[in-house]
Amino acid sequence: MNLKRRLFSQKQEERYHYKDEKLRLHLTETLKEWVPANREIVIVCIGTDRSTGDSLGPLIGTLLEERSLKHISVYGTLDEPVHAVNLVDKLAAIQEAHQNPYIIGVDACLGKVSSVGNIILGNGPVKPGLAVKKQLPDVGDIHITGVVNVSGFMEYFVLQNTRLHTVMQMAKQVAETVKAFDRQLALSAQATAAKTENDQKKWNWFTPVKE
Repeated sequence: MNLKRRLFSQKQEERYHYKDEKLRLHLTETLKEWVPANREIVIVCIGTDRSTGDSLGPLIGTLLEERSLKHISVYGTLDEPVHAVNLVDKLAAIQEAHQNPYIIGVDACLGKVSSVGNIILGNGPVKPGLAVKKQLPDVGDIHITGVVNVSGFMEYFVLQNTRLHTVMQMAKQVAETVKAFDRQLALSAQATAAKTENDQKKWNWFTPVKE
């Protein structure tokens, strides 16, 4: 990693437009830097398919489920969404099912006109329901959000009238990024296993055999 990249990685968030060619590579690298290797990784995709703009989370969850991740557990799909009504229960179930999980919260958000289409990876939890003034628990150690439309006026209406094409393209980019990160985790696990095996062989070679 060069110095410029190292300094950039110290930021609390990274954001790229979904059409930016650097998005997948840089966000995958940042996930590798931020996510600890010694904890179960869980991704919680928040939203509902009853609203086009708010469907970003479950679309991402569905795409990830189809990609059969090896080292990341996925919650929140089109078939089984995680939304305002069941969020508290789902978070409790995750804590029961996983030991000290490292959670990546995923959700749609609204923002400035110039930010629409941006995908943001940030430190700290996602705050679901914020755009529509709902009080919901924070989710995640880090978050991935997608700016699907403009904030400031009639947020429910704006979410309902967001272009599905934009949401779908953003979902594909996030899913491919998480899939690439999962592949990196698999490679790291293979390297660790190979090193352990080699170390064991060396130990067996030098251990005297009792007669």
